[in-house]
Amino acid sequence: MTATTTQAARAADAPASKNAESALPTHAKVPSRIPGPRPTAGVPFARLTHVELRKMLDTRAGRWLLLGIGAVIAVALTIMFFNGGGQHAFVEYLQATTMPMALILPVVGILTVTSEWSQRTGLVTFGLEPRRIRVAWAKTLAALVVGVCAFALSLVLAAVAHQSAITFRGITGDWSVDALVLLGAGGYVLLGIAQGVGFGMLFKNTPAAVVVFFVLPTAWSILGSMVSWLRDAAVWLDLNQTMNPLFEGSLTGQQWAHLATSVTVWVLAPLAVGIWRLTRAEVK
Repeated sequence: MTATTTQAARAADAPASKNAESALPTHAKVPSRIPGPRPTAGVPFARLTHVELRKMLDTRAGRWLLLGIGAVIAVALTIMFFNGGGQHAFVEYLQATTMPMALILPVVGILTVTSEWSQRTGLVTFGLEPRRIRVAWAKTLAALVVGVCAFALSLVLAAVAHQSAITFRGITGDWSVDALVLLGAGGYVLLGIAQGVGFGMLFKNTPAAVVVFFVLPTAWSILGSMVSWLRDAAVWLDLNQTMNPLFEGSLTGQQWAHLATSVTVWVLAPLAVGIWRLTRAEVK
């Protein structure tokens, strides 16, 4: 006999209410306590981050996005390998590997947040870990880990492609790269995926977050370059424009201030407001 059957039998033996339409017990039977030790600590943050990493990569959408990034990079490197006799510097191959990652990886960051609402996994996620701020930070850290791994992979692919061109095409190798250029390439990938997580937390809806992520910065860049009275503001607030000196390998103090301002507006502010909304949103 199961526990449910036993409880039903006990409920049937209890005295019924006189005013009830059916034979209901007057007093509800409290189920017995589950035996065993009680947990004394919450879910470890490392485990939360590991779970968010798996949720980011072990889904059909995540796999297809990663395959799409790989396909775009393969096409770009193949074109560079045969175009112009393969005579391209390592930095140019690095740009070919980092650009697709910087453009498409943010969608993976968006999906890691919005899937909690679109796939209704938030009921489980926030049920197992009610402290939502820890879940938000775990998602952000997992996205940054993916970004670091993606940038490391882009360096390896660029080096392999450049060395292949040296070996098989007979080009003159050019491995020179400035530290600021590496910082700019890595920052472009990491800031993009962090911005994607922020927009995902801000909107909690995949179509809205993806459209706003791509349309709003692009529209601002276009307006900043076309409208004269917006050009001064665009120098401070256009993330694409403020990151250009990084790729050129030289930044002045004022340009660092421009970069910090644009990162605050487009990355840190969406993350802050998104985390605030995530901790207060109703989960259905």
